[in-house]
Amino acid sequence: PPPESPQFDKHPMSPRYSPLKAICACVLYCFCSVSMVLVNKSLASSYNHLIDKGNLNFLLVVFQAVVAVIAVEFSKAMGWVEYPAFDLKTARQWAPVNIAFCAMLFTGMASFQHNSVPLVTVFKNITNIFTAVGDFTCFGTKVEPLVMAAFGIMLGGAVFAAQNDLSATFVGLFWMFANCISTSGYILYMKHATKTVKLSKFGMVFYNNVLCTLFLLPVTLCNGEMKAFLATKAIHTNEYFLKNSFAGFVGFFLNFASLNCVALTGPTTYALVGSLNKIPTAILGWLVFNIEITPQTWFFIGVGMSGGFLFSYAKVKSSRKK
Repeated sequence: PPPESPQFDKHPMSPRYSPLKAICACVLYCFCSVSMVLVNKSLASSYNHLIDKGNLNFLLVVFQAVVAVIAVEFSKAMGWVEYPAFDLKTARQWAPVNIAFCAMLFTGMASFQHNSVPLVTVFKNITNIFTAVGDFTCFGTKVEPLVMAAFGIMLGGAVFAAQNDLSATFVGLFWMFANCISTSGYILYMKHATKTVKLSKFGMVFYNNVLCTLFLLPVTLCNGEMKAFLATKAIHTNEYFLKNSFAGFVGFFLNFASLNCVALTGPTTYALVGSLNKIPTAILGWLVFNIEITPQTWFFIGVGMSGGFLFSYAKVKSSRKK
């Protein structure tokens, strides 16, 4: 029989993809993720000052999810993609992914309210370790020592960069641990869902955004974001809706890229790529929005890049052994 092609993800149930496909999936996810952050940053910097109280974080997610649903339905109508019509049984199978996503959003925002940004960054790196442990426990994915060393380097760099701002309260730590657990749960269950739910990737994009809209729209009504939006006439402009529509299209591609990345590479790699996204985001934010990068941030960028290179080397070395 012909020799088996190398695989990037060591999970025994994973299809045997080449490292090249896995690398392309990571690059696509990174590009879409960074683009999404920059688009939302542009929206926030341009319009948040027009809103009297708070922000429209959840409402923007809903708006972008609606645009993504329209985009994927249009693609289906044009015959570019295929997936079955909405089915309640399939929606119930996919719902835990969205519940975990909503929990990740809620706990993430609460974490930023009760903790400093450097402390949140430290815990984001701890989340990667949680995810790696969950990947091993749930899917049997062996984590190489070099991969754990890469996680350790990134965590150490974050702690060092934040050493002067690591104060925390019980409430802050509670929300941080809740965010770690919900984020890891979201990534791990997304991996499980891509294996068990019989849908194409675009079908998953469809259900992901439909359910996201159904879960988060009531939240915008309860927390006052919908009322604030309707009351703020200054943002009822064509430019605002065009920018949000563009963000929705970016979100459509980000959904596909995320599902594709976690299916091809596994939760551990997906989580680490998500952490490394902060490096190009910080640099582009400095170039595009003139956001100051402190010496501590430059140090973290350097350490993060070192951890990323070590992780890449570990994965390439692992794939060559197969």
